[in-house]
Amino acid sequence: MTAIDTCIDECRHCAGLFRLGRDVEAALSMVEVFEGAQQVLVLAPADTQQVWAQILTHMLDCQERQDWLGLADDMEYELVELLQSVPA
Repeated sequence: MTAIDTCIDECRHCAGLFRLGRDVEAALSMVEVFEGAQQVLVLAPADTQQVWAQILTHMLDCQERQDWLGLADDMEYELVELLQSVPA
């Protein structure tokens, strides 16, 4: 399993925790997800890194508003799609 695959699995798991209302556990997992995504995306092209910054900003806004479903959607769909676009 590649680092990207691992990060994608962690995104989906964390999103699932948010959907189940386990926001404290999910928030702790989210820190690890973001660190993993950052490591995967650090060598990505500039436009990919810019999209990552936009997604991250939106997810943090969702967290601030306690919009757990919006955060889960961004993590499971937007971030996973971005990670899948990065060449392995």
